[in-house]
Amino acid sequence: MSEKAVDDVMDSAVGAHFSGLRLSSPSAPSSPSSAAAHSNDAAGLVSPSALRQPFVIGVSGGTASGKTTVCDMIIQQLHDHRVVLVSQDSFYRGLTAEESAHAQDYNFDHPDAFDSEQLLECMGQLKRAQPVNVPIYDFKNHRRCSESFRKVNASDVIILEGILVFHDQRVRNMMDMKIFVDTDADIRLARRIRRDTVERGRDVSSVLEQYGRFVKPAFDDFVLPSKKYADVIIPRGGENHVAIDLIVQHIRTKLGQHDLCKIYPNVYVVQSTFQIRGMHTLIRDRDITTPDFVFYSDRLIRLVVEHGLGHLPFTEKQIITPTGSIYMGVDFCKKLCGVSIVRSGESMENALHACCKGINIGKILIHRVGDNGQQLIYHKLPMDIAERHVLLLDPVLGTGNSANQAIELLIRKGVPEERIIFLNLISAPEGIQCVCKRFSKLKIVTSEIDTGLSEEFWVIPGLGEYGDRYFGTDN
Repeated sequence: MSEKAVDDVMDSAVGAHFSGLRLSSPSAPSSPSSAAAHSNDAAGLVSPSALRQPFVIGVSGGTASGKTTVCDMIIQQLHDHRVVLVSQDSFYRGLTAEESAHAQDYNFDHPDAFDSEQLLECMGQLKRAQPVNVPIYDFKNHRRCSESFRKVNASDVIILEGILVFHDQRVRNMMDMKIFVDTDADIRLARRIRRDTVERGRDVSSVLEQYGRFVKPAFDDFVLPSKKYADVIIPRGGENHVAIDLIVQHIRTKLGQHDLCKIYPNVYVVQSTFQIRGMHTLIRDRDITTPDFVFYSDRLIRLVVEHGLGHLPFTEKQIITPTGSIYMGVDFCKKLCGVSIVRSGESMENALHACCKGINIGKILIHRVGDNGQQLIYHKLPMDIAERHVLLLDPVLGTGNSANQAIELLIRKGVPEERIIFLNLISAPEGIQCVCKRFSKLKIVTSEIDTGLSEEFWVIPGLGEYGDRYFGTDN
């Protein structure tokens, strides 16, 4: 792969700026079914509710920025998933008779114009995979249709769109992904005039007056400041097909990882960004040069190592700064070592050395023959390994059989299972299941979970023979 091709791939995400995703919402309401799911997990069974917790996407932006267009394009591309769209506009408060008589003086773009409590209630039910009745708002008469509702059923993906969906922290906390549609103000005004005159029966002069009095000030005061909460910012809205394609790919990946991490809470996927996605694109490309493969692999591996180190225990430590001030921080875990599964695991040692100065690294060599019957050939481990936390290194978790043998060896050497952190660059679902069913107390940290294994037990889409590609022995 040429240097220009590498730059092109890394620049492909420039259109959509990304700052990170969560796999689960910490404040998501719990339910009896979730508690039952945990008890079933311990017995090797998983309740359907554990797999069906929906993935919630928030889409915000200025008036007529193209939010609905972006939502429709995402829905079209996620055609193989159940997706529902909930509009914040459905939750406008109905105006009183007195307010309706002076509707031109009412600020529909202020947070107080929305019934946030009912929105929270509806989203909470949907988050718990329960059907809800969403109100229907009459924009011509400025009131809700009292006897009409839109029934929204449980779905795989819930998209909540509206100008102020990021304003309330309680609503934001329900979201797994937040998108801000960024469109030029002149374009938004032109679209608003066309929409309000054609669809909502208003005249141009009233639309312009409302825009100047309420819409633009509200955008500056409430909508634009909420942009900082977005994970993804899409310039040009629905015209930005590259950004939307990347978002859909990301959602598909997260949906698969989301389910697997719910089944096995000891599996951790590095918080993904489009930069990480770009680096995966490069190292998965069969035409990349060996130096580029090594460079971008090392970058990804270091991220995995840093994430793994974050799962180690820490102790509080007080120090004095050069200004004479007291700083209360933490002290790193002292009893730590690495163990690489030869030979691919050795490619992760440089990143571990870079993060942990002077760390001891042991080695385990396992002869791989087919899918079953691997035979342990060689191991050299620190003498006091039973007293240490262990970072087990192998860039690709495929079937999980070799990993299980390595883990069994560490446990026989006296390492408590809960002190083992298994670090991978990519993982197959079959490998995760194979390891986690036998060792539920260790932690697995990976940067991406792939689709699965081929009939020949290759990880798909995978990286190919990682060791040969990294060490340049694939020719």
